[in-house]
Amino acid sequence: MSGGASESSSAAFCAELVRSHDFENYAATLFAPLRCRRALLALYAFNVEIVRIRQQITQPLAGEVRLQWWTDVLSGEGHGGVEGNPVAAELLLAVRDHGLPVERLSRLIEAHQFDLYNDPMPDMAALEHYLGDTSCALFSLAARIVGQESDAMDHLARHAGLARGIAQVIAMLGFDASRRQSFVPLQSLERHGVDPEQVFAGHDTPPLRAALRELADEARSHLDKAMARLPELPPEPRAVYLPLAMVRRALNDLARASNNPFVPRPASRLRVLWTLWRASRARPFRA
Repeated sequence: MSGGASESSSAAFCAELVRSHDFENYAATLFAPLRCRRALLALYAFNVEIVRIRQQITQPLAGEVRLQWWTDVLSGEGHGGVEGNPVAAELLLAVRDHGLPVERLSRLIEAHQFDLYNDPMPDMAALEHYLGDTSCALFSLAARIVGQESDAMDHLARHAGLARGIAQVIAMLGFDASRRQSFVPLQSLERHGVDPEQVFAGHDTPPLRAALRELADEARSHLDKAMARLPELPPEPRAVYLPLAMVRRALNDLARASNNPFVPRPASRLRVLWTLWRASRARPFRA
């Protein structure tokens, strides 16, 4: 296989991986400048690979080994397998072509070590720190690919990442509980009188709903702050933030009394495409 064919195959692999496991970000790339799509898909494919590790292992050590492999790839210390790993090849190309900071990518990997264990998220400050290195970093790195880098963009990426990350924590409650994990801050659960064992057992209780409402209010606050900054952006980088349109929909769905917080209700792909298309057409961008 020639080098060009190999590169094309790697790019197609990343696109399919993101389309299958992170459709919101995949759909957002359809609205991004063509020159940026390959690198964006490489970044999102890398994130999919890191996030999925906890779903693919039964022992933390196996997850640690996989995370270390990615750390070695970024540091240039990887031995074998890099050429044969299409996501790694595409990510390194994006790092080279767009000057993505390796330190930021490495921190994203390190933060996901938390996913491998059953330690509770202690408080809101810890959750914000975790999301700062994961969800917020992803927005920041994507914005850099599109060519927007500034202090103002970092503030926007932080609010966007916290809004989306908190919404995802709420949406993943059932999956996490089945693994005896809790990303909902323990301090919040205790303040509302929620017994973590009831959460792990999948019991939907008024105290739990109160804790989740508090978390959702925090997400809405960050979403509003992000949306207030979006009109300042030129049109091209706004595509990176189109998934925010899904955040408000998700938070509104979660607030319904009929909603079981332990049962995920993922949006259909058609709904995602329609929502992002409408958001892309709005002037100013709305979510």
